[in-house]
Amino acid sequence: MTLVRVKGFKVFSDRHGKRRCYHRRSGKPVDLERFPFGSVEFFVECERLCKLVETVEQAKPGTLGLLISKYRAHPAFGDLASRTRKDYQRTFDYLKPIADTPLVKFDTPLVVKIRDKAADTHGRRFGNYVRTVLALLFSWGRERGYLKDNPAARIKSIKRSKSAPEANRPWRDHERHAVLEALPSHMIVPVALMMFCGLDPQDAISLKKSAISDGNLNTSRQKTGEAVWVPLPRVVRDALGIAPTHDAITVCANSRGRPWTVSGFRASWRPIKKRLEAEGAIGSGLTLKGLRHTVATILAEMGHDERTIADMLGQKTTEMARHYSRHANKSKKLAKVVPEFDAELNKRRTKVVKPR
Repeated sequence: MTLVRVKGFKVFSDRHGKRRCYHRRSGKPVDLERFPFGSVEFFVECERLCKLVETVEQAKPGTLGLLISKYRAHPAFGDLASRTRKDYQRTFDYLKPIADTPLVKFDTPLVVKIRDKAADTHGRRFGNYVRTVLALLFSWGRERGYLKDNPAARIKSIKRSKSAPEANRPWRDHERHAVLEALPSHMIVPVALMMFCGLDPQDAISLKKSAISDGNLNTSRQKTGEAVWVPLPRVVRDALGIAPTHDAITVCANSRGRPWTVSGFRASWRPIKKRLEAEGAIGSGLTLKGLRHTVATILAEMGHDERTIADMLGQKTTEMARHYSRHANKSKKLAKVVPEFDAELNKRRTKVVKPR
């Protein structure tokens, strides 16, 4: 048996014979079920805990930087989905230039100024996201006595300009057909998973082969951890049948048979989209994320409720399902409702007035 020593960590067996591991300086445990002892994942987690402690010690007391460091070292951050942690970290990196700002200086006007500056440099959505993360961070800090109040709690998001193009609009039927016909064989499966199963682009390209069994898709969203289970539509099964074989652990692979990266897939998709736009086969503004809106819109037009749409998209609440399907054409439903409404009024509720 190979003896593994990890500097700065205490490794022992408890009275039940179960192995335990703690970081000495912080006292934080290493979850050996998620990160098996001696594995690559174990050493990565140990390094993460060491860096967190170093960051906390370097941060100045009573500052935004210290609050961020304390939050990142807490289970409230560690228990988030990996995708969410990355999004939060992007915001924390953006806030590094003001990390030494004392927490007592943060008030509503200052947070609004930070939000607006982020929106000016990186777009409206990022500005609103910075405000959201600050509100969550300050709420966590207030509960633990770092702040007396949450200065970002009652700040509204920046509204989208009415003249601005719609982000991630739903795809039209002819656009879906044109794209599928133009894609090379190794790109059809990931787009089909987005188009017919409603997966996020990142979830589609990183989907493991083990997630597909007996014609069913059984996975979870990286962003929320919410389970997604759907029978594979026929189009997706057909795409899997003609896809090039490869040895990657993921369902989808690039032309070299290796797992896709998000940036790599977008780089391959971009010239195809531009060519189809130039040919007039598709309109402007198509995004891969828009395919989730497309799935929600079609389901809403079919008459499915928001809870069903949320389950299809892997959403915990119906709020985003309502957002995604807001452009659904309700004409099919109303074509039946209006005649019934008309009959109710004219036959039962309206008194016929005859001329004298």
